[in-house]
Amino acid sequence: MKLFCITFLLTFFSTAYLHAQDFEYGKITGSDVELKNTRLDSTANAMVIKEFGTASVQLDNATGKTYIDFEYHVRIKIFNKEGFNHGNIVIPLRIYRDGEDEIKELKATTINFTDGKLVTTELDKKKVFTEKRNKYVSLTKFTMPNLMDGSIIEYSYRMSLPSVFNFKTWEFQSDIPKLHSEYIANIPAMYNYNVSLRGVQKFAKQNAELKRECLSINGTKIDCSKMTYIMKDVPALIEEDYMTAPSNFKSAIYYELSDYVLMNGGKKSITKTWKDVDYELVSEKAFGDQMKRKDVFKELLPQIIGNASDDLSKAKAIYTYIGKNIKMNGFIGMYSETNIKTALEKHSGNTGDINLALIAALSAANLDAEAVILSTRANGVVNNLYPVISDFDYVVAKVNIGDQSYLLDASQPLLPFGLLPLQCINGNGRVINLKKPSYWYDLKASQKESTKYILDGELTSDGKLKGKLTTYSSGYAALKKRQRIVAANSVDEYVEKLDEQMPGISILKHSIENVDSLDNQLVEIYEIEMKVFDNLNADQSYFNPFFIDRISKNPFNLNERTYPVDLGAANEERISMIIKLPANISVADKPKDMSLALADNGGKYLTSTAMQDDSFIFNQVLQFNKPIYDSEDYLSLKEFYSRIIQVQKTDIVFKKTK
Repeated sequence: MKLFCITFLLTFFSTAYLHAQDFEYGKITGSDVELKNTRLDSTANAMVIKEFGTASVQLDNATGKTYIDFEYHVRIKIFNKEGFNHGNIVIPLRIYRDGEDEIKELKATTINFTDGKLVTTELDKKKVFTEKRNKYVSLTKFTMPNLMDGSIIEYSYRMSLPSVFNFKTWEFQSDIPKLHSEYIANIPAMYNYNVSLRGVQKFAKQNAELKRECLSINGTKIDCSKMTYIMKDVPALIEEDYMTAPSNFKSAIYYELSDYVLMNGGKKSITKTWKDVDYELVSEKAFGDQMKRKDVFKELLPQIIGNASDDLSKAKAIYTYIGKNIKMNGFIGMYSETNIKTALEKHSGNTGDINLALIAALSAANLDAEAVILSTRANGVVNNLYPVISDFDYVVAKVNIGDQSYLLDASQPLLPFGLLPLQCINGNGRVINLKKPSYWYDLKASQKESTKYILDGELTSDGKLKGKLTTYSSGYAALKKRQRIVAANSVDEYVEKLDEQMPGISILKHSIENVDSLDNQLVEIYEIEMKVFDNLNADQSYFNPFFIDRISKNPFNLNERTYPVDLGAANEERISMIIKLPANISVADKPKDMSLALADNGGKYLTSTAMQDDSFIFNQVLQFNKPIYDSEDYLSLKEFYSRIIQVQKTDIVFKKTK
């Protein structure tokens, strides 16, 4: 991420004029009609021909408040039916305490080249509708009319944004390629923004000019900096497995208000030090005040703690109590929506209510508890250079016992003590203490995702494999399975669905242990049966031993990936099989023992096959030792998976001996 400040310094401005302006609506050229996806990306189903946006600060004379006026215009070529989804337009609108974003002057057109003529179809305004996603965001939606292969769609709108704190973000990169993306930001001299550039794409052109008297407030004329940014031939950012928020990696420009000049000549600082933020959070009614509410739990503590005598046992008892007594209402946040007392009484609250209540309860038990504010993986990374509270969207508890620290999230009751949900494993969090200065804390998974399969079976004379399959799951693997068991309403329904998902394998009996014992391994014991051979009397028979969690598809398919592979946690899977063979069957051929390794102890894949007496023994190990792999490791990971897939296609060949 690159960071710089836009300040009003005349020496900064270029004297050269960059001819940047919107393109004429509806004026389609022959090159637009003839455009093929081979121009930039032969796999593209749609492509942005031109995209233009401009944003400026304006004054609402009726209210006396400033707002951001944003204009957007785009022209897109749809190459085929797979690209029709790009004709489904969704425009997010933020909802604030004192207003919301508003769309005006929307128009949209589909242009088709039919029988040598351009045929235009205008969007029926009655088919534009608004959907409220939640209390913070609404969505304006419409579908472009008369789409067909080769359609050109074009739409434009004006938007009024009441908040000038975050000047309008511009994304030069999206999930389809762009031939030309251009953005003009007109920023008054009275505002000073910190600007961050994300992504790896480079500007084709950028320029700054002085724009005289762009804004008038109470008769005072204010000059502006006119910032122009252009990118050309921008490749699509393809979302792939194991990535955090796409916004972390898209080439885009972000603004955060640092300070502004008052009309009386004074200066108002917006970007604060962490010392300022600490004071504000600790004093905040919906945050620090809730952390202080030890009184809510004083009378409840004897009941909550019970016979627990040591601090760790007390902390676990409190964690369990909060998780059971305040259910998440579907909203995440770092602030309490009401207050923790009300959340406890109503047994419902957002993640802020739940985890701030947890901190207060731990503190009431004289345990050293702190708050950790963080940004979830879907929300993006936080800015470590200066405090930006709007970067954070979540809070968890941190309890320090002896020389150990435990991060806790009681909003997900299936999480074992000390394990955060993967959505919270995202860079650094900021620890907020009621009495001490805040500090950064590395958010790491305290446990890896671990699964072990043990199959003890027998190949019968009728060509069936029968036996006991025992699965041991811990960490995130156990969490995922417990979540599926709860979603299925019962263990029996979970097993029934599991049976349906494994064609060729029948589960005859089952037993699952430690479903509610979250600190222990989840143990699944299945009596299984599967058809291996149709004709056991054939001279040769084939059996693929990689039928447990077989990898059939490579999760990495790009030629290049410019963002890291983020697993969230280290991962390990082990498979062990002992299969007793009939007396007249032996192994004629088997997969070669395999040993693959990633560089720098990044991971490994091992297989081994052997005969012991009358039993066939098979072992497999797949490990990923790092939670995050750099983009430079991508091609190695891709090749690693490709070789595993090839290995797992190999059969064991059995032969008849009598």
